[in-house]
Amino acid sequence: MAIIRVQKGTKDILPPEMPVWHFMEEKAAEVFAKYGAKEIRTPIFEATELFARGVGDTTDIVNKEMYTFEKSERSLTLRPENTAGVVRSFIENGMHRLSAPVKLWYKGPMFRYERPQAGRQRQFHQVGVEVFGIKQPAADAEVILMAVNYLKALGLNDLSVELNSLGCPECRETFKTKLKEVIKPYLSQLCPDCQARYEKNPLRLLDCKVEECKEIYAKPEIQEVIQSDFICDECAEHFTSLKEYLDALNINYSINKLLVRGLDYYNRTVFEIKSNNLGSQNAVCGGGRYDSLVRNLGGEDTPAIGFAMGMERLASLIGAKSEDKLTAFVVCNNPLEAIKLTEEMRGNGITCEFDLTNKKFVKQLEKASKTAKFALILGEDEISSNQVTVKNLETSEQKTVAREDVFKII
Repeated sequence: MAIIRVQKGTKDILPPEMPVWHFMEEKAAEVFAKYGAKEIRTPIFEATELFARGVGDTTDIVNKEMYTFEKSERSLTLRPENTAGVVRSFIENGMHRLSAPVKLWYKGPMFRYERPQAGRQRQFHQVGVEVFGIKQPAADAEVILMAVNYLKALGLNDLSVELNSLGCPECRETFKTKLKEVIKPYLSQLCPDCQARYEKNPLRLLDCKVEECKEIYAKPEIQEVIQSDFICDECAEHFTSLKEYLDALNINYSINKLLVRGLDYYNRTVFEIKSNNLGSQNAVCGGGRYDSLVRNLGGEDTPAIGFAMGMERLASLIGAKSEDKLTAFVVCNNPLEAIKLTEEMRGNGITCEFDLTNKKFVKQLEKASKTAKFALILGEDEISSNQVTVKNLETSEQKTVAREDVFKII
């Protein structure tokens, strides 16, 4: 009978890999709590309409990459990202009535049907933050700072921040018109995706990864439009203030006019953070402001900004972390006494195991030396005298103590 294997684009996270995942999750809870962010967990599937309206029906995610299925005549989709789900929860649970800002963070699996490659799977995990209720650029600066400090807490210190402003819908329309005019002579040379984007969302032309398209967009007359300061005075003032905050906070950044992000809901500030941790530059964080999304999904008009990070990418940059050893391993050829002592240790908050197969003493000691810091030796003499011999497996020192005192010395 053939073995059933893991599906393409998915992978098991095995026990030796778990320490780095626990490390990422624990640091997220620790760092984000310092900024007043509370954890939220939303369902893995939502109404398909949520992503069509939220992410945008011109995006590759909605057009090509969603896992959508019908159930009881309802269209449901495995979440391809979590901002739309968090916004839905924000609206549905009346969080707009809370004192602003409302700061939420999440972690969990997302699903996109795309070509699997290093650091990118069809089921992947993200950790992210969403902040609601503040339109001032101080919120943009704090969110970027939160992301940077989380990455630094993971040990990723060689970071670069790229910024851009997409402006508001009004000033962006002028830019889109100019961009379409200058690109129109090259329209037939663009990839099929870009030809579709040209009509539906020309701003996303700049996000294309096809080399032939990138060469066209590098032409001087197109670059002149791309590099122009098209945003209105109010949006320009917001962006200038953000840069002043980042300067004051000593956050190094650069302006990247090609940075548009892949989702339709962004306005004004967009940013990416890249890490040079293993010698090659990797984008590890993306985010931006989405002031109209809450309203577009049926809520009250609420400004918002957030970011997300791919945890598989982070794990590859952090590298493996050693598994924590057990504190103690009970070495005993009396299984009943062994399990009793083991449970006593666990009851006192000590990680402890014993040999369920009751191998010979020497084999149990060998296992203890590989898996634990201390061996708790329970021979016939120790059992009869209600004592335990405690052996430090790092120094080889050992001493016999009263059974009730064991947890005090390990």
